[in-house]
Amino acid sequence: MYLALTRGGWTMQKKLGHLLTDGLLSIYDIQSVDYVRLLQLMEKYRDLPMDLADATLVLAAENTRLTQIFTLDSDFLIYRIHGRQPFDIIDV
Repeated sequence: MYLALTRGGWTMQKKLGHLLTDGLLSIYDIQSVDYVRLLQLMEKYRDLPMDLADATLVLAAENTRLTQIFTLDSDFLIYRIHGRQPFDIIDV
């Protein structure tokens, strides 16, 4: 939502909100057992650097086997799922 606000204001945030309410976008629940993997990802991509939010999205892709992502963050062109598979970025 922060990136939506900075890139397109309330209009883009509202569109993103509709994806949630329409069931086209889901929020992944991170568990405490995931913390080690999150830190591993952040260390691997520390030169970008990767923040916790980005690591969470990579982790969610790894655990759900979903590769499509809606993002305005160009770092997802670099991040890899399980260190190998690129994301399929949804173009807006």
